[in-house]
Amino acid sequence: MENDDQKHDSVSTLEALQESWASLPSDQRHEGFYALPREEAEELFLLLSAADQYELIDDLQNTQKRGWIRLLAPDDIADLIQQFPHDERAQMLALLDITTMREVVALLAYAEDDAGGLMNPRFIRLRPDVSVDVAIRYIRAQSKAKIETIHYVYVLDQEQHLLGAMSFRDLFLSPPDKLVSEVMVSDLVTLPEDMDQEAVGRKFSQCGLSALPVVDAEGKMKGIVTVDDAVEVVEEEATEDIHKLGGTEALDEPYLQINLFKMIKKRAGWLTFLFLGEMLTATAMQFYEKQIERAVVLALFIPLIISSGGNSGSQATSLVIRAMALQEVRLRDWWRVFVRELAAGLALGLILGTIGMIRILAWPSRNELYGEHFRLIAVTVASSLVGVVLWGSLAGSMLPFLLRRIGFDPATSSAPFVATLVDVTGLIIYFTVASIILHGVLL
Repeated sequence: MENDDQKHDSVSTLEALQESWASLPSDQRHEGFYALPREEAEELFLLLSAADQYELIDDLQNTQKRGWIRLLAPDDIADLIQQFPHDERAQMLALLDITTMREVVALLAYAEDDAGGLMNPRFIRLRPDVSVDVAIRYIRAQSKAKIETIHYVYVLDQEQHLLGAMSFRDLFLSPPDKLVSEVMVSDLVTLPEDMDQEAVGRKFSQCGLSALPVVDAEGKMKGIVTVDDAVEVVEEEATEDIHKLGGTEALDEPYLQINLFKMIKKRAGWLTFLFLGEMLTATAMQFYEKQIERAVVLALFIPLIISSGGNSGSQATSLVIRAMALQEVRLRDWWRVFVRELAAGLALGLILGTIGMIRILAWPSRNELYGEHFRLIAVTVASSLVGVVLWGSLAGSMLPFLLRRIGFDPATSSAPFVATLVDVTGLIIYFTVASIILHGVLL
């Protein structure tokens, strides 16, 4: 009974530590982790990211590191070793057995964000000329080894070319005397070894499989990428895009763990660039200084005008970037997007313009606030809102296409950047409209 209580307490501690891991400082993580029984500590270790694993074992002796590293699959070992400084990686590889070391060295040769860098070289492979009964017995024996998944088995020839695959369920339901070549599926979804990780994530979302084979240019199978690896990739890519949309470099580490000065460095560049851009707004206002002096009432609506344009631009750029990420929109679709945003921007501008006009015309003290020409002021504000919101929608939707066309990440056209761009041009639109409508009256 006492042992059961101790086991329950350790499980509770493990769950609590796992839930609060991201918010704990480094010293509390170490203390909590090494206070766990070995079995629970190993379970938690396998769930952590490579960066967190490195943090836990970095200060250990090599003999202790060996015990932790050998718990991992080859692809996870490769991720962990990449966390170590370059001059220590050879020492970490030396802690592995010969077979695993060769697998990890092969994985490290791939770029980290390619399919080859994500894959696990351990999978169940069958020959096409064996019977289903023999294949099942072989799989039963192989499942005791450190195989990534037994949901699928892959059929290879002697040169390791991928011939086909099948789920374990389909294999089990096949007649025992049938050959594997007769029951396998040869029409397969595969991943080229140099496919970018973002494209790998999209492949998984399209096919709905839990593992996909990785092949080289000759069709030889190199390993498998599992859906849990794809989920991590999607989360990583989405986080990077969200950071860029917010006007900062990707942090690459959890918010509470990243060094404060490193975070400031990543944020300062974009913030400085945006600040310099916003200085053009002051320059534009200085250019229209005389118009503002003649009609001070125009200055009341500057925040309203430029914020509306910035908001519409931010909406458009966020929608287009997301559509690009999901491959709903491609470069060739720019004209269709332009036409849609032209219509949407015009409609949204009319909605806001109407609200702005009603706000001025219906205000009880309109004569005192806006003067005897309040009706012309209302028309000026409404017309400017239509123009600025329309321009913001078009600029925000087209900028991602321009960046993609010249080879940059569309997420770089972040919402703050679009807002800054529209702020400056919005002032020009506002005062140009004001000059036309109020010419000879206030201006």
